[in-house]
Amino acid sequence: MDRFSYYKVAAITPPVSIGDPHQNVDAMIDILHRLDYDTQLAVFPELAITGYTCQDLFYESLLLSEAKKELLRMAKEMPVNLACVVGVPLLIEGTLYNCAAFLFEQKILGIYVKSFIPGYNEYYEPRWFSSSDTLKCDRIVLGDQIVPLSKHIVFHDQTTNATIGIEICEDLWVSIPMSSDHALAGANILVNCSASNDIISKDEYRLSLIKHQSAACYAGYVYASAGAEESSSDLVFSGHDVIAENGRILAQSSLYEPKDVIYGLIDLEHLQNDRLHFKTSLSRMPKPDYIHIQYASMPIQEVELIERIDAFPFVPKDSAKRLERCQKILTIQAQGLATRLKKIHCENAIIGISGGLDSTLALLVTYRAFKLLGLNVKGIHAITMPGFGTSDRTKNNAMELMKELGVSIQTIPIQNAVLTHFKDIDHDESNHDITYENSQARYRTMLLMDLANKYNGIVIGTGDLSELALGWCTYNGDHMSMYAVNVSVPKTLVRYIVESEAIKAKKDGEVTLAAVLLDICDTPVSPELLPLDESGKIAQKTEEVLGSYDLHDFFLYHMLRYHESPKKIFALARSAFPSIETSVILEALRTFYRRFFTQQFKRNVMPDGVKVGTISFSPRGDWRMPSDASVRLWMREVEQL
Repeated sequence: MDRFSYYKVAAITPPVSIGDPHQNVDAMIDILHRLDYDTQLAVFPELAITGYTCQDLFYESLLLSEAKKELLRMAKEMPVNLACVVGVPLLIEGTLYNCAAFLFEQKILGIYVKSFIPGYNEYYEPRWFSSSDTLKCDRIVLGDQIVPLSKHIVFHDQTTNATIGIEICEDLWVSIPMSSDHALAGANILVNCSASNDIISKDEYRLSLIKHQSAACYAGYVYASAGAEESSSDLVFSGHDVIAENGRILAQSSLYEPKDVIYGLIDLEHLQNDRLHFKTSLSRMPKPDYIHIQYASMPIQEVELIERIDAFPFVPKDSAKRLERCQKILTIQAQGLATRLKKIHCENAIIGISGGLDSTLALLVTYRAFKLLGLNVKGIHAITMPGFGTSDRTKNNAMELMKELGVSIQTIPIQNAVLTHFKDIDHDESNHDITYENSQARYRTMLLMDLANKYNGIVIGTGDLSELALGWCTYNGDHMSMYAVNVSVPKTLVRYIVESEAIKAKKDGEVTLAAVLLDICDTPVSPELLPLDESGKIAQKTEEVLGSYDLHDFFLYHMLRYHESPKKIFALARSAFPSIETSVILEALRTFYRRFFTQQFKRNVMPDGVKVGTISFSPRGDWRMPSDASVRLWMREVEQL
């Protein structure tokens, strides 16, 4: 696949021989030459050149001079086009510092100096090392190089736009980590050379620190820690290496699952777009004394994906997590509606029930909201309005569902009224065009609005996030309501939320309710606005017209969450859906962009509805887009695929 903005990193725990820099560097160079060819950054642990647990051997001038010599050799012998960060002790103007060197193309480009020196419990670092706060210079001579050094130093790869900031172990465990300053200075890849021992539960806390810091800084985070060979005395070092991206763990090793190398693909485009969008986290001014080191790697044109691209980004893979997520969403939806009803002193809700997924979910939300408020569910006026395309299956499911929930039921057939309307507007009823379809949708909405007046209630909208993205709703028809409970729930998740209620009903002994909910989940998605086929089954299937909602929700997530280009989304979709023909994916992508841009006018006037996830189209909140925006730029890229 094209490289796009992927930046490949490796966190490494090498074998270590305490106090033997030559053997340690041999081991690290060997690992570097065995890394995947497209690795761009390798990170080693704290003081990896000597070993972290040298203790009073750090006083030995022989060890310190050998460490400096081997650092220079490591720079000379490491692979080309690979950046590397390695821990090393350095004697600078008579003071010993715990440092990390940044190596690239046979040079030491810069040195980061550790700031926070732990001297508690098992840590005695102040016995040997001083804080970067005591530095009196910002340059050091190493071999034939004059190398900058500081606690405020970042390294910018002009080719990839990766900017690397380094911290060392304890620098992360303080109230304001050094990596926070690095992020303010532009670092989007944060690395930590660490020697963190293991005790009960420390790995969980360490992981939470890394996840939080990567999320707070909208950055990649590469944590490389000393391994089991570091000590056989009082401590065990676990080799807990972690790679994270913006709060998400990409890879990790541990004492229980040791690995000498873990890899991660960090998407720099995702990080950049989030930094553009979520500005408050990085709104402070950076420190004025930062040293910015520029270098340029050779471009790498392709990348082999490490993780499989998630085909269903809105839906958790794990069934237990999915069930929990669905119930949380249903609760959020219900609470939003309950609050609205309470605020406006309303005890009646009017909702059109088709027997399809969206209206089923809306009814389940409304039912739960009434239960939260202690209201009589007879105040839920569930209206079925069979039309020209209503099938027996959906009609029966709708009736069964309403009966099981005990809500007020009303059936209002619309065929005769719509035929009269066709005469009024001089429309041929045999012409099954958009007028034929939308006349039914608008008539149903008119009925619901008028019933809301009659019952002194509000109309509950049923449309979902995916339909809004594609404009698959009739303007001022099913597009309109007085409170829209499903507006931020994507179609691929609607089915699972309904299924979660079926599972809950079955556990509670409500067998009939569970069965009808499961059958609704299995029913093809359709607005049922066209006549049935000859066998009396649904003829109008939405996904046969629009393309798969699986694909559209995938496109929607990657465009709205990460603002990726059509070219990249297409490449990711091909990887995520290997069984779908490329031509089918491309046609769906073309449909998605065309409809997304031309249907913004519907989203600009959508009713209130609660936000449940990261993506929402509310014109009052998350999404502001002109109705007359041109799609030409995006379609041009699609047509070039």
